[in-house]
Amino acid sequence: MSELTSNRIRATAVKLGLPHLAEALNQYIQRADEAKMGYLDLIDLVLAEELAVRDDRRFRNGLRLSKLPHHKTLEDYDFSFQPDLDPRKVKDLATLSFVEDKANVALLGPPGVGKTHIAVALAVAACRAGYSICFTSLDDTVRHLKAAEDRGRLMSLLISYLRPAVLVVDEVGYQPLERVEANLVFQVVSKRYEKGSIILTSNKTFGEWGQVFGDEVLATAILDRLLHHCEVVPINGNSYRLKNRLQAIERDTDVA
Repeated sequence: MSELTSNRIRATAVKLGLPHLAEALNQYIQRADEAKMGYLDLIDLVLAEELAVRDDRRFRNGLRLSKLPHHKTLEDYDFSFQPDLDPRKVKDLATLSFVEDKANVALLGPPGVGKTHIAVALAVAACRAGYSICFTSLDDTVRHLKAAEDRGRLMSLLISYLRPAVLVVDEVGYQPLERVEANLVFQVVSKRYEKGSIILTSNKTFGEWGQVFGDEVLATAILDRLLHHCEVVPINGNSYRLKNRLQAIERDTDVA
């Protein structure tokens, strides 16, 4: 292929929004020559590579916009440290059928057992599969909703919580809410009901949510919508953070 033709193809690829093709054109030609590819095989190779590049770009951009605190996966989770947690149940969730069904996931247990890790891992898997995701803590959600309501922009902010296919709400129950605050949370849950998935983590049992939301009736209304289509995953093992801290103390003691 002449240099003039190569330059023309690169220019056309850029205009079509195919920057990777423009950059990798010579590599494609070399691979095609070495494998003695036909025209259709070469086109298939180019399109597959461009699609993979676009998917990876979309995935990385989705993670960047998601506000996830980290990007840990289920492969990073030490299931052996939580023997009461069935790995198959969590890995079944990673198939994302609950996202397709617009259902919810509730991860319950004491602090430090890896609830947030699993929630984030499921969100990362959803993002890789092409779903939009957003991470927030319940405290941040309430704070932002109250500020938006004070500015007369509550509906605009509510829409931002309704837009993602998967909304991760972390740390439900760490701080009790006033009834007005709980009502704002109810609006988010109610409007997402059967329209998008929620993954939540909580250190409280559902029976304690009346105390969390400051009103038994309101808590029941929230739970009614959350649990109608919901996979509940209790994690009642030991704290990873305490484990790591004890290991560090043991290492320091050994050195001393």
